[in-house]
Amino acid sequence: MAAAMEWLPRSLLLLALLCETRAFYVPGVAPINFHQNDPVEIKAVKLTSSRTQLPYEYYSLPFCRPRKITYKAENLGEVLRGDRIVNTPFQVLMNSEKKCEVLCSPANKPMTLTVEQSRLVAERITEDYYVHLIADNLPVATRLELYSSRDSEDKKKEKDVQFEHGYRLGFTDVNKIYLHNHLSFILYYHREDVEEDQEHMYRVVRFEVIPQSIRLEDLKTDDKSSCTLPEGTNSSPQEIDPSKENRLFFTYSVHWEESDIKWASRWDTYLTMSDVQIHWFSIINSVVVVFFLSGILSMIIIRTLRKDIANYNKEDDIEDTMEESGWKLVHGDVFRPPQYPMILSSLLGSGIQLFCMILIVIFVAMLGMLSPSSRGALMTTACFLFMFMGVFGGFSAGRLYRTLKGHRWKKGAFCTATLYPGVVFGICFVLNCFIWGKHSSGAVPFPTMVALLCMWFGISLPLVYLGYYFGFRKQPYDNPVRTNQIPRQIPEQRWYMNRFVGILMAGILPFGAMFIELFFIFSAIWENQFYYLFGFLFLVFIILVVSCSQISIVMVYFQLCAEDYRWWWRNFLVSGGSAFYVLVYAIFYFVNKLDIVEFIPSLLYFGYTALMVLSFWLLTGTIGFYAAYMFVRKIYAAVKID
Repeated sequence: MAAAMEWLPRSLLLLALLCETRAFYVPGVAPINFHQNDPVEIKAVKLTSSRTQLPYEYYSLPFCRPRKITYKAENLGEVLRGDRIVNTPFQVLMNSEKKCEVLCSPANKPMTLTVEQSRLVAERITEDYYVHLIADNLPVATRLELYSSRDSEDKKKEKDVQFEHGYRLGFTDVNKIYLHNHLSFILYYHREDVEEDQEHMYRVVRFEVIPQSIRLEDLKTDDKSSCTLPEGTNSSPQEIDPSKENRLFFTYSVHWEESDIKWASRWDTYLTMSDVQIHWFSIINSVVVVFFLSGILSMIIIRTLRKDIANYNKEDDIEDTMEESGWKLVHGDVFRPPQYPMILSSLLGSGIQLFCMILIVIFVAMLGMLSPSSRGALMTTACFLFMFMGVFGGFSAGRLYRTLKGHRWKKGAFCTATLYPGVVFGICFVLNCFIWGKHSSGAVPFPTMVALLCMWFGISLPLVYLGYYFGFRKQPYDNPVRTNQIPRQIPEQRWYMNRFVGILMAGILPFGAMFIELFFIFSAIWENQFYYLFGFLFLVFIILVVSCSQISIVMVYFQLCAEDYRWWWRNFLVSGGSAFYVLVYAIFYFVNKLDIVEFIPSLLYFGYTALMVLSFWLLTGTIGFYAAYMFVRKIYAAVKID
């Protein structure tokens, strides 16, 4: 125990260094160098809202359009996220200021929004939509200056600068709706060191915007598409009346500032938006508590087991000791195959597939190879890895199925390849139909869906069959005791041995170790935040594996002591007990953190939450099952059986 306590601070220090890793760029991702007056292209990504959870493409609203609209070719991850990257008419030149310029309104003619367009814009503003733009692959952010009121008497209050992604489409005030029709772009550049006779080179390192609402009458324009902004606070905002046509100008200005931030560190602004200090204390607290509890549980169970095994292996008074303890009494039934062995082995195979995929993704992301600058890379990598990990899932499922005296390996392989992925695909397809009905860019296009099906049946299915074939041919797991022909009668169980009570008890410790991280993950998914704390996540994943294994071993030990040998399914269900708490937390998050009131956004939230809970149950259930299986084989191999 003392050695473990010495090892813990060193491990925390090492993981702390990994957790502090910022976004660095892998070899092959080269920065773009700009010269003076080189064009810097501003592209639009999408419109998002945490209230509706339905992204829309930029030109779903009547924004000014360029002469030719060009969409970027998206990868799989971008398509699944709802990104539709497209060019915009903003003309931005490197290190060249623009006071005010009018978009798509030649000869001083304001743009007119029809009643239908006005109604759509007003609806999007009331739904709290944000607009997301990028310049040199860097997302736009809105600066928020919050004044901390630590000392109310101090007039010079500290400014706490935070950034939120994108900018608000508009705002409402006293039942009136206003549109942000003027954008003040503030771009920061880093001047690169060059030789004296060479032209200066610049790199974009930050992209901010200050959105403003300025009504038509307060803007002065000329024939050259230039405009003059009103001075001070004399102007009124541009109102959008959804019941009539609205005339307005779309305008923008560009301001450049030099920055000391280097190109490799330019994502730090976006990745340090949350309070990391709270995160640190929470994670360290979870680590200490879980390792402490795990140490206590290990000591108790190891001491108890040693005493049990010593008693069982005594040559004298064997009959008396057998009546005192329970787990040796079921040695002839403990490895009796359960009901539905094919389904159990298929679910555990999918759990192994998930485990391998999640472990590799988190580890690679922790090393910085899945930077947010590579849009959609995380989701694309996860999809392909899950497909290719099918060979490991199939192998483990095939070997377990043979151990459980199964014979129909082809049907078992098909079940492994289709059961969990089929449920996921079915739920996603139903949800996708609702998203299609809303004309959202979050709907997966039909060709992408066909491509995913081809990946499933063309890559994952053959690999699962391949792994299952070799797993089924391999020698089955060697059980240390023989199974009796006649099943033993199971005595009546106490109330606390009920399956649901076991789920509640077993889920507390793993969930307690990870619920803080869960908050950050939920914020990233449902509130359009960047998540890049993969060092923390890797640490939490290790804690989750340790705690799930520990709790699973304790639960199966208590069950066997109660002379109940039907542990296969029960242990798989109980080990995934933390998934129940994840579901409860998701409902709490929905009620307290999100402002979703409509039916379809609520359906999307709970549909995707159901997939998360199912996947988490498979993951933790598989971890717990294999830990318990190893434990059961170990203890029965340690006692003398006549």
